[in-house]
Amino acid sequence: MKKIRIAAGAGYAGDRIEPAIDIIKRGNVDYLIFECLAERTIAMAQQEKRANPNKGYNSLLEYRFEKIAPLLKTCPVKIITNMGAANPLAAAEKISEIALAHRMHNIKVAAIIGDDVLSQITAYYDLSMLETKGNLGSISDKIISANAYIGGECISSALAQGADIVVTGRVADPCLVSGPLMYEFGKSYDNFDFVGKCILAGHLLECAGQVTGGYFADPGIKDVPELWDLGFPILTFDENGAMLLEKLPETGGIVSAMTVKEQLLYEIQDPKKYITPDVVADFSNVMLTDLGNDKVLITGACGTFPTGSYKVSVGYMDGWIGEGEISYGGHNALARAKLAGQIIRKRLEVLDFPTRELRIEIMGANSLYKEALPTAEEPVEVRLRVSARTDTSQLARVIGSEVEALYTNGPAGGGGARGYIHEVVAIASILIPRDSVKPYIKWVS
Repeated sequence: MKKIRIAAGAGYAGDRIEPAIDIIKRGNVDYLIFECLAERTIAMAQQEKRANPNKGYNSLLEYRFEKIAPLLKTCPVKIITNMGAANPLAAAEKISEIALAHRMHNIKVAAIIGDDVLSQITAYYDLSMLETKGNLGSISDKIISANAYIGGECISSALAQGADIVVTGRVADPCLVSGPLMYEFGKSYDNFDFVGKCILAGHLLECAGQVTGGYFADPGIKDVPELWDLGFPILTFDENGAMLLEKLPETGGIVSAMTVKEQLLYEIQDPKKYITPDVVADFSNVMLTDLGNDKVLITGACGTFPTGSYKVSVGYMDGWIGEGEISYGGHNALARAKLAGQIIRKRLEVLDFPTRELRIEIMGANSLYKEALPTAEEPVEVRLRVSARTDTSQLARVIGSEVEALYTNGPAGGGGARGYIHEVVAIASILIPRDSVKPYIKWVS
């Protein structure tokens, strides 16, 4: 029976590289997936690309490929990644350059292009945004990016044409895995049940160390050994769609029915209708068998025909945030921090300071749950945080200045003050017809 071993090498843009290196060296895998793209990540990458047409891809791309390129010569693992972000072609060219520098002359690198639909965006101004229900046209002057979540078909096609490395932009996360699996087993994308199984494999791998105990860990309640040496997941997928999830021996973390269940339900609104570009997957009949020794068998996923729409992530500028922080410690620290917060609120009233949002919180006391978790014990140290959303950078800077002024203007004992500002990149989502997006392959080597 044919089986494909596919592993996670990254679960977010800034993930560590050591687990991926370990997998290449001794994981005996066919594919390694670097999933590095979040909703706002690509909007910020589009900004970078505007400033420099040769950039706009993941900032750790060069670092990662410099680390793994020498290993690929002796362990020829195929790489699938969305590190291309806003500029998959430039990313593929950089990877090819690194490969040639390591005398890897036969490596074929494919870039998947076409998820960027910004040039079409005016045609969709009448569509409702999923988050606010307002029309997209209401933010037309603020839009900086628009990227459709495309599926795995182009990845499958690139592999069928001999690609060793496939670099994408905004491909839906699980499709980084379903693309190679659909190719390897020679299945049609009309075989929705099989696509649904492949999507489950992708969903289990897409967050890397989450499924091997990283996000699971809660000391004294759900203990996970040696998290400092967390092993990333490896999934063996057979031609019937059954999959075995495990990690390398002698690595930290844990793979159990519980860790898999938590990842299975992660970001899933309806397990019967997990909507992806290629299929509406159904996880409601998934069965898990814990085999022990960090191995779990997973069966039972299926799927039905896709919706005919692609979700588009629209990035837009939404003002500025100014922040200021200062710490208070020792006797009466909480009361002094509360007084400091009251001072800031009054100061902003005196200044007639225009804010779109204002938040004053005491980290260590009420920043997450307000007053919902009272405690009989006074905290011995807390940190006041003031943040405000404004329309300009000049206004945003006022927040940090006012917090810093607490040093000498009271209350007593404040320390470690700092202020900073950043521009807000917000995300809106719309649904557009699938047929309006035309992804294609661009070869660079």
